[in-house]
Amino acid sequence: MPGALTTIDLQGALPLIARGKVRDLYEVDDKTLLFIASDRISAYDVVMENGIPNKGFLLTLCTKAWLKILTDAIPSLRTHLLTLDLPPQIPQSLRPTLQNRSMQVRKLKMFPVESIVRGYITGSAWKEYQKSGTVHGIKVPAGLRESEAFPDGPIYTPSTKAELGQHDENIHPDQAAALVGEPYASQIASLSLQLYKTAHAYALERGVIIADTKFEFGLDTETNEVVLADEILTPDSSRFWPKDKYEVGRGQESFDKQFLRDWLVKEGLKGKEGVRMTEEVVSSTASKYQEAYDRIASGVKG
Repeated sequence: MPGALTTIDLQGALPLIARGKVRDLYEVDDKTLLFIASDRISAYDVVMENGIPNKGFLLTLCTKAWLKILTDAIPSLRTHLLTLDLPPQIPQSLRPTLQNRSMQVRKLKMFPVESIVRGYITGSAWKEYQKSGTVHGIKVPAGLRESEAFPDGPIYTPSTKAELGQHDENIHPDQAAALVGEPYASQIASLSLQLYKTAHAYALERGVIIADTKFEFGLDTETNEVVLADEILTPDSSRFWPKDKYEVGRGQESFDKQFLRDWLVKEGLKGKEGVRMTEEVVSSTASKYQEAYDRIASGVKG
């Protein structure tokens, strides 16, 4: 297996704006950013010491495919993607490494919330529900079992957007509205649910259940439009379950980093810094990401 790209050096070609858990952001010009997806992987808000080979390519190509699927289904949808082509400032020697793990995108004023949509009760939502009968403070029907679909349809459950090294905090939609303001809060909630339902139906036909996912949005300050941004429906930002193995009442197998999360919990390493994944964890996680891409995105044209 080829090595993972965890550190990116543009040799001064573009100014670095930010370095996230996975992506490095550079400024191309006053209206354009370059997102470069590394092979870094995080779990429980901690970045692992080693990465997952090819992960950055898969995340970028998965996002590109989903944007095509979603804009075809929702013609009014605005997205931040301009092109996967690299800007001319990038040195020739770096182009083979960075092509298809990079996106040129519109510079936006990002909203300070992560827009999580949950179709099934699992993860932190299941833990909260067991304690209080709520999800992000929202009262949901009693008697649900683990991994069950919400009987009234998917729910919008936002969180705060934490700085690197900090933890995202689940919040009630009313708190998100206070942070974002109207009419943007209502637009974000409505669009998030529409995107999830569209993607869920598409994936289900391909044998994949999208249990939940996270969207991010920005504001185009020139047009005052809400714009879909960042990564879209990747294994980093979503929980994908195999439809043929789905069974209510237990945790599910998944095509995402749940394998890594489970390993961290089992080894007592959850939330600890400086963790190096074993070769088995790296290999198994890489194959999960590849399968998610193959099932959903590999045949999408354009």
